[in-house]
Amino acid sequence: MRHEVLFSGFGGQGIILSAVILGRAAAIYDKKYAVQTQVYGPEARGGASMSAVVIDDEEILYPEVSNPDIFVIMSQQGYEKYGMDSSDDAVMILDSGLVFSRPKCKNLPVPATEEAKRLTGRVIVANIIMLGAVVSSTGVVSREAIEKAVLDSVPKGTEDLNIKALNAGFELGINGGKLL
Repeated sequence: MRHEVLFSGFGGQGIILSAVILGRAAAIYDKKYAVQTQVYGPEARGGASMSAVVIDDEEILYPEVSNPDIFVIMSQQGYEKYGMDSSDDAVMILDSGLVFSRPKCKNLPVPATEEAKRLTGRVIVANIIMLGAVVSSTGVVSREAIEKAVLDSVPKGTEDLNIKALNAGFELGINGGKLL
C-alpha cells in the first residue's frame, strides 16, 4: 500500500531528519520501497520547511508526493503553507503547542515540543516524539523499524535521549488522544 507522508515545520526542528529516519525505517528495516524529498532554501532560517516520504510495498514509479495521506505538522506556518488543503481522508499529527488550527481531516494533537521540554529539558527531540506518535497512531512502519532507524540516525552519545523521546511519542500516539 502506498503512503505519502508530508512533514512540515520551521527550520531547525528536524523536519528533514524526521523524513529521512522514516524513509530509512521503511526501506532498510521494513523492507519496503521508500523515496524521500525535501525543500531547501530560506526554510533553513526559520521559515516553513517541508520534507516528504513516499512508502510503498511495490516499486515507486512516481517519487513525488501529490496527495499526502499522512501529515506531520510542527508549526502554524507549516500548516498554513502545506496542510490547509489536506484531503478529508488524510490523517494529520499536529504539535498541539505550535499549531493552533484544526484541519477538516482526522487529526491527532500531540504536545511534542512541550513533552520534549518536560521529559528531557531539550526541545531538540520534539521531532522524534512526533515520529513515535506517527508510528503508533498510523502503523506506517513498525515500531522496531523506527527504533533501529532512530538509533542509526542520531549523533553518538544521544541514543538514550532519543529512544526516551521516541517511547514518549509512542505513548502519546496511543494514549495521548484519539484521532479527532
